[in-house]
Amino acid sequence: MDYIAIVADVVTAGLILIAGWILGNQAKKTIQKIKKLDNTLKSFLGGMAKYAILAVSLVMILQQFGVQTASLLAVIGAAGLAIGLALQGTLSNVAAGVMLLILRPFNVGDTISCGSIKGTVKSLGLFVTELSTPDNIYIFVPNSNLWNAQIENFSRNNTRRQDIVFGISYNDDINKAFKIIEKAIKNEDRILQTKGKEPQIMVTNLGESSVDITLRIWSTTSDVWALKTDTMKVVKEALDKGGISIPFPTRTIEMTQSAPATNQSSAKKSAKKTA
Repeated sequence: MDYIAIVADVVTAGLILIAGWILGNQAKKTIQKIKKLDNTLKSFLGGMAKYAILAVSLVMILQQFGVQTASLLAVIGAAGLAIGLALQGTLSNVAAGVMLLILRPFNVGDTISCGSIKGTVKSLGLFVTELSTPDNIYIFVPNSNLWNAQIENFSRNNTRRQDIVFGISYNDDINKAFKIIEKAIKNEDRILQTKGKEPQIMVTNLGESSVDITLRIWSTTSDVWALKTDTMKVVKEALDKGGISIPFPTRTIEMTQSAPATNQSSAKKSAKKTA
């Protein structure tokens, strides 16, 4: 037995594996640096290139040990069918990842909601999609879960509409409240004033304890959250200053005294005397 040849083959195989790993990672980084590709495509193609180079490295290692790869591929093909049936869920994640990449319901950096999952997309890979919640919690989602459910993309459109509701008392003047709200938001540059997206103020509900006035405004998507919180503060202060009250639900509880209980013993004596 030629131990030197065996050691040489093992060392060569190790070097091929290390080289494949390094080249795979380098290819992934190179693809991610291409400026013409968007972040979603960079993430997907980078992962695919890495696994492809590792697969080629594995074939080279087998050839190094004298394994006939042509016949091996036939065996792998047959085994692949069996493995594919056993790993339908994993393969469905790959198929879902390809469909998500082609149809693009979201891109890296978009904030999406899918069922109970909500967060900002960090990467789209062959098997999974990684997200991060607003409070920086890491979410690891199989691609098939996203593909088989309704996806809401909060970042896709450049502009967003939001309705902010203020409740006023039934005793307050509605028209006066309208004017106060209109004046409060007049100088807010983040509120769009384009045709069809002008601010609207309207009564939308007559509640149990308040008349609900809805302020409907449009803004760029990036301004939605900050604009909402700022507008609520400004309008609340303006309504207070203008003497418009914002009521809260109240309940009136009436206590009634129950009738005194009948003395059973007295009732029995009375019944005997009557008899």
